[in-house]
Amino acid sequence: MFKFKRPSQETLNIMSEVAKGNRSKNFEESCIGKIKDLTSKEHVKMTSSGNNSIFIALAAVEEDIIVPDQGGWHGFKQIAKFLNKNLITLKTDEGLINTDYLDDIEIKNDSALIFTSFAGYTAEQDIEGIVKYCKSNGILTIEDASAGVGDKERKLGLNSDIILASTGSPKMINVGSGGFIATDMEEIFKNTSMPQKLSKTSEIICSGIDNEIDNVSKNLELSLNATEHVKKHIETTLHKDKRGINVIIPHDDAKSICWDLKKTLTTDKSGIITTCPNYNRVKQKAICIEIKNLDYDCLKKENLDIIIEEVNSQL
Repeated sequence: MFKFKRPSQETLNIMSEVAKGNRSKNFEESCIGKIKDLTSKEHVKMTSSGNNSIFIALAAVEEDIIVPDQGGWHGFKQIAKFLNKNLITLKTDEGLINTDYLDDIEIKNDSALIFTSFAGYTAEQDIEGIVKYCKSNGILTIEDASAGVGDKERKLGLNSDIILASTGSPKMINVGSGGFIATDMEEIFKNTSMPQKLSKTSEIICSGIDNEIDNVSKNLELSLNATEHVKKHIETTLHKDKRGINVIIPHDDAKSICWDLKKTLTTDKSGIITTCPNYNRVKQKAICIEIKNLDYDCLKKENLDIIIEEVNSQL
């Protein structure tokens, strides 16, 4: 049995002390400072969840909301519809954004493209290319960096106009709740005061985020390396040469294979096997191995080799 990812014991201890009233510092203020360093953004707000961060970002958009046709987060569409924004679905290459497809649609100035750092968690987006195109065409870029924050290569969670993230479970900054939104555009926050008031988070959650941030780069690197190892040894993985934190394997019999794998690749909480089609991953039939869900102690080669052997035996 594998272990599901949890906050570190140190983080849990700190949160417990704050819950008892033992505060050693202003944790929200400390979080904001660390997130400014992490994202290179000037303005940061802590929120109660990733979805609330998305709500604030989309509420600030004046025109259309562009979402990828797969590999995103279903909350993008749900929140855009709730805000009564016009929604444009962008064709992708199995979740990867290709700016050539943006040329094929009519987009108003002051519209926004919202996307995740990794398409379906499995393939790094070309953030530099996306941002360059959008800046040249009057499109705001909103990057959900829940899975990409802390990137040592400095490609993810930095260059988009708005960087937001969930710090719920089992995200890279993992405290079970909370989130943040960061930008250099002060007007984003000036124009969204009401949703900000409705999405305040607690000092307890901020204390956990404050501690988890210190290890996020190391933990992301562990997850990326583990996923690379699994991709290398399963022949038919999607986006095989792209960085990611899960593995997607297209297969016509995905449902049956996932059913069998769920019996053998078990965890002490939620599972690591999911089935496609799924908007948050890919639209085709596929098996997903959610490396991102695993406790970092489980990302050793011997454990990953068990996953590889079990999956290959089913394919």
